[in-house]
Amino acid sequence: MAAASTTRSSAVLAAALTRVVPAERVRADRAERLCYAYDATRLEALPDLVVFPESAREVVAVVRLANELAFPVVPRGAGTGFVGGSVPVRGGIVLSLERMNRILEIDRENLVARVEPGVVTADLHKAVEAVGLFYPPDPSSSATCTVGGNAACAATGPRSVKYGGTRDYVLAVDAVLPDGEFLATESKAVKRVAGYDLARLLVGTEGTLGIITRLTLRLLPKPEAVRTLLAAFPDVAGAARAVSDTISRAVVPRACEFMDPRSLDLVRAFGGVTLPDAARALLILEVDGSDAQVAADAERVAQVCREHGAIEVRHASTADEVKRVWGARKALSQAMYEVAPTKINEDVVVPRSRLPELTTVVDNLAMRYDLPIVCFGHAGEGNLHVNVMVDRDNAPLMARAEQAVRELFAEVVRLEGSVSGEHGIGVTKSAYLPIEVGEAGIEVMRRIKHAFDPNGILNPGKIF
Repeated sequence: MAAASTTRSSAVLAAALTRVVPAERVRADRAERLCYAYDATRLEALPDLVVFPESAREVVAVVRLANELAFPVVPRGAGTGFVGGSVPVRGGIVLSLERMNRILEIDRENLVARVEPGVVTADLHKAVEAVGLFYPPDPSSSATCTVGGNAACAATGPRSVKYGGTRDYVLAVDAVLPDGEFLATESKAVKRVAGYDLARLLVGTEGTLGIITRLTLRLLPKPEAVRTLLAAFPDVAGAARAVSDTISRAVVPRACEFMDPRSLDLVRAFGGVTLPDAARALLILEVDGSDAQVAADAERVAQVCREHGAIEVRHASTADEVKRVWGARKALSQAMYEVAPTKINEDVVVPRSRLPELTTVVDNLAMRYDLPIVCFGHAGEGNLHVNVMVDRDNAPLMARAEQAVRELFAEVVRLEGSVSGEHGIGVTKSAYLPIEVGEAGIEVMRRIKHAFDPNGILNPGKIF
């Protein structure tokens, strides 16, 4: 399917857009366009224009105009994605949803929230916790990423091992389809079997099948107590075995994060957390529930870690220490640029029981290809961020890195896993998607895309 392309000059396109969106929210200045040309991958493609709608009605008007004039529309939240999903690789306009940022309702009786897509995830956390409720999805970029972007990429985070990811909390959406038609699936019902589940279909499609303009999200009661533990291990293997053994003993932590030796070097240098000198792997484990249950679960988790060789198991005893621990974990993404200027961030996932095999695969790739690889992530789900640190200007190094990544994906699929646990496919993984889903799977996805978007208007060049 051929994607749409810009057929008129930016000036003509801007004039057309100002008929449906106020002129002050249509930006053509190069410096401003450059701010919307990239995401966390640091890939860059300059859009022709940036548009800032403030209502679903304006989104409808823009998308209808895109079909009329044949220009691409690329929806964008905060640009924190790691696969180039919001990069306008075929030009056109970036449709920034950052101004659609209202929390419309928090319904304590029915345990739901209604929000616009530009709401920052951390702001939603604060708002619902202020009334005694809990929204579990918590991506590492929660201080800046948006709920709409989370839904578009089916984002997860540390707490998904117990509570699931964004996909599990989207009850309904309003969305603008690629032809400009407005779709409302709004409902506060916690379950529905009324035909195709269109809301669930749109979640995780990276803005290629629709632009979400409102979400109804499931909430939970806020847990009574939370306990955070750090377990330091002398080797990666012991930490990996402790992960699967913890859950097999019927303790499901709300978070179970893993850090490898290179990660710990960065934490020691930049994270502000003291660790034993002999530690070569770390687990951050968090349990929640009633006070009594938390105390019992924390002790059981600590015991499992000791059985697998932990040299120290420490409880984070104050709110400040808990904040430092998670701050160190979330700071890793930026700290890694101290290793090399370019990060190839792969979010592979395998069954928990095969996590030790995955860590062995990563170690072997690092040695065979002579590459610095920093590995950490949501070990409780078998979801690790394998970060190959390189310099994109070094062609031989990049060639080795690309081959290592291809081998990594093949090994992950062999281990019954997936090439992406939470980042999506976007641009950077599209060449590898057939490794997992096969040509038949790709063809089915193409048919769905064409059925929704026959003119190739919406976020072209992604996934396929």
